[in-house]
Amino acid sequence: MDPALLKEREAFKKRAMATPTVEKKPKVEKTFVAPKDDRQQKKIRPPTAPKLDATTYKTMAGSSQYRFGVLAKIVKHMRTRHQDGDDHPLTLDEILDETNQLDVGQSVKNWLGTEALMNNPKIEASPDGQRFSYKPVYKIKDGKSLLRLLKQHDLKGLGGILLEDVQESLPHCEKVLKNRASEIIFIVRPIDKKKILFYNDRTANFTVDEEFQKLWRSATVDAMDDAKIDEYLEKQGIRSMQDHGPKKQVPKRKKLANKKRQFKKPRDNEHLADVLETYEDNTLTMKGVNPT
Repeated sequence: MDPALLKEREAFKKRAMATPTVEKKPKVEKTFVAPKDDRQQKKIRPPTAPKLDATTYKTMAGSSQYRFGVLAKIVKHMRTRHQDGDDHPLTLDEILDETNQLDVGQSVKNWLGTEALMNNPKIEASPDGQRFSYKPVYKIKDGKSLLRLLKQHDLKGLGGILLEDVQESLPHCEKVLKNRASEIIFIVRPIDKKKILFYNDRTANFTVDEEFQKLWRSATVDAMDDAKIDEYLEKQGIRSMQDHGPKKQVPKRKKLANKKRQFKKPRDNEHLADVLETYEDNTLTMKGVNPT
């Protein structure tokens, strides 16, 4: 072999040994294998909830919120149709048809027909329990029946009627109140700002002198109680009001009846009654007589 090539080969090896080199090793991914245990697997698995479907939700027997939602929709619909003038009774199927609730389950339908609608204060059932209608606060149908009811309240001293009760009971309420506005008095209650209806009794209308009106409006007794009013009247020399108003009743003491004491004869000596009488007679006759 050529000696020149051998020298070059040796020189190449020396250079290769002198230069450092770095090897890139492939990365090994470590995977953790959990021990096979049934308890740990049950804990790790998330609970799976059953899927709810529209049909299954409608037929859930224990959903009380759904039941009362169906009932509330029925009562609201019956009130609306009563206010519109439709007061004829309907069967349960007709009610469910008009409220678009024909897809309710059989258990809900049985609950509505036997318990919910029968015991609801706003629903009136027929004697056979097959038909239902709305039950308003007052049974009034037109303006004449409304005025008759207001007159009865006025004569009996029952006061007025809430406007919201009239709106609930009277069909086409706004139209009737507009036509009868001259025969009805509207007063706003200051406590809750609700409107009260009173009968406008025109026979009680009279004119009041202006001077009396000024005196009436100048006397403010809203923030005064009965004791302060009595004190003010007494200072002004007015004592005629003392006889009016509620009087304090003082409880009367019960007097003990004076019963005469009766001497009770001894019952044990009834068999000696004759002997005692002769003895009393002898003592009376012997008084004042000297035994000698």
